[in-house]
Amino acid sequence: MLLSISDHLSRRWRHCLGVCVLGLMALAVSPVALADDTPTLLVMGDSLSAAYGIEQDEGWVSLLEARLDGKAEVVNASISGETSSGGASRLPDLLGQHEPHIVLLGLGGNDGLRGLPPKQLEANLAAMIEASRQAGAEVLLLGIDIPPNYGQAYRDAFTGVFFRLADTYDVALLPFLLDGVALEEGMMQSDGIHPTGIAQPIILDNVWPELVSLLERNGVHQAEVAGE
Repeated sequence: MLLSISDHLSRRWRHCLGVCVLGLMALAVSPVALADDTPTLLVMGDSLSAAYGIEQDEGWVSLLEARLDGKAEVVNASISGETSSGGASRLPDLLGQHEPHIVLLGLGGNDGLRGLPPKQLEANLAAMIEASRQAGAEVLLLGIDIPPNYGQAYRDAFTGVFFRLADTYDVALLPFLLDGVALEEGMMQSDGIHPTGIAQPIILDNVWPELVSLLERNGVHQAEVAGE
């Protein structure tokens, strides 16, 4: 009787041990069990990031996605005509939905073209930076300039917003998204505001150096990215 009980317990122990080992093996190979460590980039912009007037796949955000080649997910939440106020109102839902690791803030151009107060732009962008950080995301500010006909005082106050926010919150800053594009022949559409398709790779090359360090901190190394 004692041998029978001993044998029974031994068989149960071997069975339990086998189940545990199989379970651990399943966890080791199951894609569900593994955390998805692919970072997500959320682009919050206006027409400059929404490929206005050109094919969607020509836009710099689409080119960024192609360059990353699956090493990161890119969510383009840019809307033509968007102001900083509109972006600030939309961002909380987008943060909850996509849980981005990096947020690229490319808003302000429409605020400037409408002559809205720079302090309002600053408050809206500050709120977006704070919301992004509270959600665990890093931020890259994509600065923009406005035409000189708005007056130098307004222009200085407008562009100063981006530098001040970068200093205050210690976030990465690209001072001028359209550097090398805005005043170059053939780079702008007939409206003089929106870049052409051939300008998009230049815009991406403007963004890329500022974005690289953020990508590397989130596990995407430059040497691993397609075309690099």
